Amino acid sequence: MENLQLNLLLYSRAGFGLSPTDYSEPKEFGQALASLFPKAAPADLELIDRQDWMDNSPKALKAMGDDETRKQKKKEFDKRTGDLNLLWVEAMTRSSFPLLEKTALFWHGHFATHINNPYFDQLMLNIFRKKGMGNFKDLLLAVSKSPAMLQYLNNKQNKKMHPNENFAREVMELFTLGRGNYTEVDVKEAARAFTGWSFDDEGNFVFKYKQHDDGSKTFLGRTGNFNGDDIINILCEKKETADWITRKIYRYFVSDVETDNGVVRHLAGRFYDSGLDISALLKDLFSSRAFSSDKIAGSKVKSPIDLLIGYGKVVPLSFGNPQAIIRLQKILGQYLFNPPNVAGWAGGKNWINSASLVARMRLPQALYGSGTLDFELKESGDDAGGKIHMIDKTFKLGKVEADWSAYLAYWMSQPRERLPELMAQYLFTFPIAPSRIADAQQFADKSSPEAWIKSLTLRFMELPEYQLC
Repeated sequence: MENLQLNLLLYSRAGFGLSPTDYSEPKEFGQALASLFPKAAPADLELIDRQDWMDNSPKALKAMGDDETRKQKKKEFDKRTGDLNLLWVEAMTRSSFPLLEKTALFWHGHFATHINNPYFDQLMLNIFRKKGMGNFKDLLLAVSKSPAMLQYLNNKQNKKMHPNENFAREVMELFTLGRGNYTEVDVKEAARAFTGWSFDDEGNFVFKYKQHDDGSKTFLGRTGNFNGDDIINILCEKKETADWITRKIYRYFVSDVETDNGVVRHLAGRFYDSGLDISALLKDLFSSRAFSSDKIAGSKVKSPIDLLIGYGKVVPLSFGNPQAIIRLQKILGQYLFNPPNVAGWAGGKNWINSASLVARMRLPQALYGSGTLDFELKESGDDAGGKIHMIDKTFKLGKVEADWSAYLAYWMSQPRERLPELMAQYLFTFPIAPSRIADAQQFADKSSPEAWIKSLTLRFMELPEYQLC
């Protein structure tokens, strides 16, 4: 793969795409890759401070005498999850280190929680952003002790003589080993080790030793008076954990359609030998033969977040009604802080169905033109044979301003006769058929050079191929 196309693929997979300005100043691949790794931990995204949470915590609400006031205050606080959503979208759009945010987005799906508590969500998000490119054991331990995870998987109810197995099961099945690498006995013994792990009214982790089962436990072939930290240490010593995490990261950043098992085994071995250094794994991954293979470009369906933020990378967008961004996430199927279940979003081809594909292909015109998105939704029915009823939906985005200045400046400087071809090379990470370029050119507005560039861009964005990266 040529350097320019490899860079486009890198910024698409390790970030959310390249702006025209960055595209006009190409880097060597090694330099481009190095530029994605921050040299220091990022500042926290802080929308809600601890006192704000304390004023809205269950304890504070319980002290209120008026039920109606209590309900209204809780409702208003819960809505701030949407504000946190928008704050993160802004960070993903503007970050100088998009890989940091893209990796955080991966962990958000890997360690999925859905708790309707914006303060706990904020704490978890900042764990992903600060530790998501560091050591996996440190990340796993921080996530496991976070109030969001302890609440979501019921570990606050995990007590001596009455163990709750939810967290113990998922920490092995989804977060570390994967199915087939542990037994039901291991789940029960791990649950005993995690008894007493809880959090206080302020969201701080606490170990309630009176609720902890301090008896001997046998876990993954080892016996001892294990606590939760011991279980996590044992899990991170298993090569199966390195393999499971490497495989998931490979599917997320490289391909969820075709896996080069030889590359994955090699990467997993190096990841294990590094002591589970996530940044080292990512550097190895993007430098691997699998990532530079011609088969990779165009093999992944863009997630809704990739798609939405990618538009803003090409031509910056400003929403008069920011809530429209959240509504679009819901329509397209990836609503931040609201994964569908503990396994997170399925991803891949699951991002596309008959309704979302129509919405995706009509979205460019809505964002850069009409401000209205028309699409269809399944109301009821059964794909297996029952009748499917379709209902039309019209969603008004409100005022959306697009800043075309940098985009127009770059493309106006390029040779007009080659513009469609060159523009296609920028907008797609893989070659598209010449007939597609010809069709886009045929239906573009030719009333002025600026109109032609804008409409040609929208024609390209409306192609099904634009859903791939």
